[in-house]
Amino acid sequence: MKSDLFILKIGGSVVTDKKKPLTPNLLAIERLADEILKANRKKLILIHGGGSFGHTVAKEYGIAEGLKEKSQLTGFLKTHEAMVRLNMIFIEKLLEKGLPAFGIAPSSFVVTKSGRIHIFEKCPLKQALKIGLLPVLYGDAVLDINKGFAILSGDQLASFLAEKMSAFKLIMGVDVDGFFTDDPKKNPSARLIPLLTLSELEVFRNRNKESDVIDVTGGMMGKVSELVSPVSKGIETLIVNASKPGIIYHVLKGENVVGTKIEP
Repeated sequence: MKSDLFILKIGGSVVTDKKKPLTPNLLAIERLADEILKANRKKLILIHGGGSFGHTVAKEYGIAEGLKEKSQLTGFLKTHEAMVRLNMIFIEKLLEKGLPAFGIAPSSFVVTKSGRIHIFEKCPLKQALKIGLLPVLYGDAVLDINKGFAILSGDQLASFLAEKMSAFKLIMGVDVDGFFTDDPKKNPSARLIPLLTLSELEVFRNRNKESDVIDVTGGMMGKVSELVSPVSKGIETLIVNASKPGIIYHVLKGENVVGTKIEP
């Protein structure tokens, strides 16, 4: 039985300037805090991506490939520290609005195996929700059984939690209106796909092109691929434009917005 829990993942491209290292988009973060407050969703887990905080450092030290030499340990720690810093900025804005934001490092309750979540302790999240807190998580550098360490993307985390916490709805907030036939930033003729089935994903897998910004977690195709499992379990899943004012508010209220709905 599904709960009334919503999982909201906000992409790093929304809350940071991905072309400028370690640069938060403070206006966007503050606006999102306002929309979350106004929506007044009682049970919500918020996850944000790394953008120019996590991806830049992780790329420099090759963290996504795992531990191959001791010098990478510095990069692992710097990647985690950068994400903690971005999380603190987000938490500060949420607290200013009066929201009970509680930052939790995924590396404190998740261990991966070859990059996929293997050990997961949900007690902290369950207890936080029980007493009325708003857990705020993020893509993180985590320990990995096979690789030493790995990058746990916010997308994988959001999809995993949606299943394990029996969420009612999973919302992926990105910087475009949803899933398109091509990159809408490069191809003006790209069409938005308002309804996408899992079988249709195969048509687009080979069209995934590299972006002009650094993203060690797979971009849009990687994001949608993570959604396959929760969608197949019947969890309502949406991709919407979190960079547009009002969209996150309306989707948290359960209202229809422009975007892409993914169905089995």
